Order: sequence, then structure tokens, then C-alpha cells
Amino acid sequence: MATKTSRFLEYMKIHLISLNQDLDKHRPEDTLLVEYIEGQIEATKHLLSVATDIMNNSNERYINE
Repeated sequence: MATKTSRFLEYMKIHLISLNQDLDKHRPEDTLLVEYIEGQIEATKHLLSVATDIMNNSNERYINE
């Protein structure tokens, strides 16, 4: 059974996919927009990593596939 935390982590993974798709849609000339999306991608990866570590060090377990 999925916990609220694991559902949230799944949402974050879907959001990361969406950000990468957004990045693929834009031309490299759109420098500010590309940098903004890249920043969001890095922040999401970081938060996903931290949340996964916290969950794995608690009573809950999350398998990052």
C-alpha cells in the first residue's frame, strides 16, 4: 500500500519528467528560460534525493525505480 509520502515522491518524479519535457521544447537561444527550467530540474532532483534519504532512514521504505 502506498503511503502519502511515497505518493508524494511519485508525484515529484512525474514533475521531473514534465520539467525535462519542457526543457526539450525550448530552443537553446531561449537562454533565460532554459536556465530557469534547468534550475527547477536540479532543485527537484535534490529535493527528491533528500526526501528519499529521509524516508529510507525512517520506518517507511521507498524503492526508487
